[in-house]
Amino acid sequence: MTLEILKGLLIPFLGTSLGAACVFFMKGKLNSIIQKALMGFAAGVMVAASIWSLLIPALNQSEHLGKLSFLPAALGFWIGILFLLLLDHIIPHLHSNSKTVEGPKSKLKNTTMLVLAVTLHNIPEGMAVGVVYAGWVSGNSQITLMGALVLSIGIAIQNFPEGAIISMPLHAEGNSKSKSFTLGMLSGIVEPIAAFITILATSFITPALPYLLSFAAGAMMYVVIEELIPELSVGKHSNIGTIMFAFGFTIMMILDVALG
Repeated sequence: MTLEILKGLLIPFLGTSLGAACVFFMKGKLNSIIQKALMGFAAGVMVAASIWSLLIPALNQSEHLGKLSFLPAALGFWIGILFLLLLDHIIPHLHSNSKTVEGPKSKLKNTTMLVLAVTLHNIPEGMAVGVVYAGWVSGNSQITLMGALVLSIGIAIQNFPEGAIISMPLHAEGNSKSKSFTLGMLSGIVEPIAAFITILATSFITPALPYLLSFAAGAMMYVVIEELIPELSVGKHSNIGTIMFAFGFTIMMILDVALG
């Protein structure tokens, strides 16, 4: 594995770790306005990344299929949606602003299920980074090293609030700052692992690259629609989340188009 790929896989994990480190510098829980703003920004980044970094390259790589060029992207997208739906039903998890456990009944602690919720979200993000770097390694002209790096940075930006949103509530519930930071940081370790596995899989089945790109897009869109947007819409200050969604979407779009 080249140094460029290694750095690309670790950048999103660094974003989660820096966000989790907020527990050492900020007191109490995140302000509801700040939390909605950060979540809105994260959702915007994920949607833009799904379109420009994943779905459009998947469509471009399938142009040889003519009128059926949409097929790999459509199939991969739906498989990604269904895969996350399955994980949502078989993994017990708890979201930071909810008291209702999702998935099967479990005797796990709330803190453990809170970490599992963020970990569940990080799987498709890791796969997205991995498959884009795999596309660059394969020599595909549609994916550049800069484009892959932009996606890694974009995911890292949206991982920062995720790290903070998990570590600070954990500390507010009575956990030590060190434990809260560690759990928040570890919730992001799944990303480089998922990315590495995706790169290995793609090296064996290169023709599947368009399917894997759209699979990652579908998985990320599931997270946005099923989890992030409903949380943004609940309670006060939903307009803040909407504005920050547009801001995150625009930033990621500009980075991907201008630098990719």
